[in-house]
Amino acid sequence: MTVARRVLMSLEDPQVPISSASISELFGGETLTDSGTRVTEKKVLGIPATWRAVNVVAGSSAALPLHAFSKKDGKREQVESKLLDSPHLDLTPFELWEINFGHMLLWGNSYQWKKRNQLDEIRELWPIHPSRVKPGRATDGTKVYQIDGDKGYSDRDILHIPGFGYDGIAGIAPVTAARQGFGLALSAEEFGARFFGSGSLATGILSTEQKLTPEQADNLQKRWKSKRSGLSKAHEIIVLDSGANFQQLTIPPEDAQFLQTRSFQVSEIARIFGVPPHMLMDTDKSTSWGTGIESQAIGFVTYTLRPWLTRVEQRVSRLLPTGVYAKFGVEGLLRADSAARSEFYTKMWNLGAFSTNDIRELEDRSPVDGGDIRYRPLNMGLLGAVDGSGGAESVSPEQQARLVAELIQKIYLGVGTVLTADEARMIANQAGAGLTAPYAGGTA
Repeated sequence: MTVARRVLMSLEDPQVPISSASISELFGGETLTDSGTRVTEKKVLGIPATWRAVNVVAGSSAALPLHAFSKKDGKREQVESKLLDSPHLDLTPFELWEINFGHMLLWGNSYQWKKRNQLDEIRELWPIHPSRVKPGRATDGTKVYQIDGDKGYSDRDILHIPGFGYDGIAGIAPVTAARQGFGLALSAEEFGARFFGSGSLATGILSTEQKLTPEQADNLQKRWKSKRSGLSKAHEIIVLDSGANFQQLTIPPEDAQFLQTRSFQVSEIARIFGVPPHMLMDTDKSTSWGTGIESQAIGFVTYTLRPWLTRVEQRVSRLLPTGVYAKFGVEGLLRADSAARSEFYTKMWNLGAFSTNDIRELEDRSPVDGGDIRYRPLNMGLLGAVDGSGGAESVSPEQQARLVAELIQKIYLGVGTVLTADEARMIANQAGAGLTAPYAGGTA
């Protein structure tokens, strides 16, 4: 669809206000801010802080594994989903979701084609640029979409994931809502480039004792500018003839200190996207999300990523069979240091909440034979077993071997090492324990 057709259709729409800002957006897709800078979604990516914020949120979210689960009899079970494992012909799941998160962060909405197979099953998702889509509602309340001006598309054809909004139809583009802040950042970028590009001499007076014609004055000004402008010529010596003299005007302090404005805009952009400043490489200010990396990561996941992830999870779950839902795995982002993980695993293993294989899975290690057995604390015995009443005399060699091996496992787990019962019994035997009696399962 041509620009003229799009403009004409928009001007005919009674919901589009006839104002200078609206007309500007229709023709160029740009919004003029009070700072005099035009703002677009693509243009704000030229601000380093914006580029970093969008990449941090979109990249961190897309890197998380997205799996399908079903819940039966109160138990959650992971199920296979070809749509989630391979949602596009050539884009990887990370690349596809990174694009969609980027669209939501900049345009406030994500749109994807639902590609179906011969059985009418949704097999692939193809991203659509948000600038091509205009969502709305039909008279019966269903959502409809115009793509490049063509009507007739519905939720059967389009997967729409809106960001924060107020009309229940589409999300609000953060770039539009906070255009003044982005405009100020762009203006500061342009000011800095011009400031240094002119050799850091903002203004000055070039005078001569001779009377010059307007043409001669223009030529003298151009000659001076060509010799003086540019950062590479900031410290060169210039020879003036014919009694010419240059008087530099004082640089206003607010011009020389514009870096403070740029620093403030980094904080503003971090606030807009909900990213802590230290993730934008701004380490001048401390974070209020905690003093450790773990606390900061938890805050980032909880307050920034979780709302975006939930939007995608709930929309994608509607594409899956009944009873199946999509869920991002955030455990990797919440991963603590080795000492904290060891302490956590020890407590969960002692309570019987985790088995050896549960811990090995969280540590990305292969399971071991018999590692799925869970235990109660040492003075209670095996989970689900009936406690004996015969006292110490009734403990069989098999039980003694298991209890000693279990104790060794706990000791090694406390320093971050996961052992099987066979490995623990071997260590005990090397110390002279003589634990040769086998026991059920072969491992603890």
